[in-house]
Order: sequence, then C-alpha cells, then structure tokens
Amino acid sequence: MKRYRWEIVFGTTLVALSVLMFFGHYLYFRDLHHIAIYTVHDIAFLPMEVLLVTLVLHRLLESREKRHMLKKLNMVIGAFFSEVGTEFMCRTAKLCAGDELRKDLVPAKDWTAKRFAAARARLLKREYRLEVDAKVLADLKPFLRERRQFLLALLENPNLLEHESFTNVLWAVFHLMEELEHRGDLAKLSASDVAHITGDVKRVYAQILAEWITYMGHLKADYPYLYSLAARTNPFDAAATVEVTA
Repeated sequence: MKRYRWEIVFGTTLVALSVLMFFGHYLYFRDLHHIAIYTVHDIAFLPMEVLLVTLVLHRLLESREKRHMLKKLNMVIGAFFSEVGTEFMCRTAKLCAGDELRKDLVPAKDWTAKRFAAARARLLKREYRLEVDAKVLADLKPFLRERRQFLLALLENPNLLEHESFTNVLWAVFHLMEELEHRGDLAKLSASDVAHITGDVKRVYAQILAEWITYMGHLKADYPYLYSLAARTNPFDAAATVEVTA
C-alpha cells in the first residue's frame, strides 16, 4: 500500500482541484446547465483520449525507447564479436565450404538495410554442412572455456532480454561449451556423439552468422569507421586485408 500512496494522494488532489474549479465556475456564472453540457462532452471524449494516449502515444514512445536501447545493446554485441564471435567464425568458416554462402556474408558497398535483412533471412533458413571431427572439437573446447567469464558477464546485462536473437546466440554458445566440458578425451568420442555435438556447433554457427550480418548492417548505417574495419577483417572474404590499400 505504501508503494501506491503517492499515486492515491496525487489522484485525489487532481479530483479535488477539478471539483473546486467547477464550483468556482458555478459561483461566478451561475450556469449549472452549461457546466453539465461540457462535463458530459468531456466524459464522452474520454475514451478517445485513452485511445490516443495509451495505444498511440505510449506505443510510439515505447518503440522509440526500444530502438534507442537496442542501439546501446549493439555495443554489447560488438564486444561479443570482438572477444568470441569473429574468432569462432574464423575457426569454423573453413569447415563449411560453398561460395553460395559467402554471397550473403561479404556485403557490397551498395548494400542497404533491406539487403542486410534479406541476407539474414537466407542465412537462418540455410542448411549448413560442417565437417566437424574430434580435432576440431578439441580446438573449440579451450577457446570457449577461456571466454566463459566474459560470456557470463554478458548474461548479467538485464537489457539482453529485449534482444531475443542475441540471447539465443549466447545460450547456444553456452550449451556447446557445456557439452564439450562434460566430455573427457574428445579423441575417444563415438561417431554418434561427434554427430550430436556437430549439431550443437551448427546451431551456434548458424545463429552467429545471422547475428553478425545484422550487426554489420548496423555498423554500416551508424558507424562507418567501425564497419570499414569489420569489412577489412571479414573472415569470409578471401580478398579482405586489414591494411587500407585505397
């Protein structure tokens, strides 16, 4: 009850002020009929005001706030790719052959937001064939283990709940990490067990690629200098070089 006390006091004060002003109006003009007409008129318009304020104005403000917050979250996503995502893609890109895939992962200079969104949609629908073996898994296990604390720190950000796709990436990475940590000698895994973990690697790979191309679109639109570096270090572009040549 204490939590809502100020709201009760505030509401009561407003009602009292309204009654006081109506009473003052009556004392001055002595026209109860006029007061009744405008009171009924205002009450009749009240549902429209509720509609405009709660459904229209509130939604617009909420949408604007969410876009602003998602832009801030892109800083967190950028940190993820700097510490984990880009290196993971570099380690797994060679396991997945196909020039068709690279068409959606090497943005051209004329790509628009619509083009980035279309590339993301295709990446999410694609079936990936990764050639994963015990050696690959033994390479990924220490890589993910060393970044465990960093990933845990990302999960502590409560705003990530508003970014469902990136949260799914983190959970997929954690699941893969746990699967690898629960295995001892990866060289002794059965073929069926390797196939099972390969499915987890594919899940992380597919979700990271989709999130990465979306992040690239964000950089291109809002941070061209960061986009330039990301394009020059693109692990899927064989011609990419970090040195600026032109």
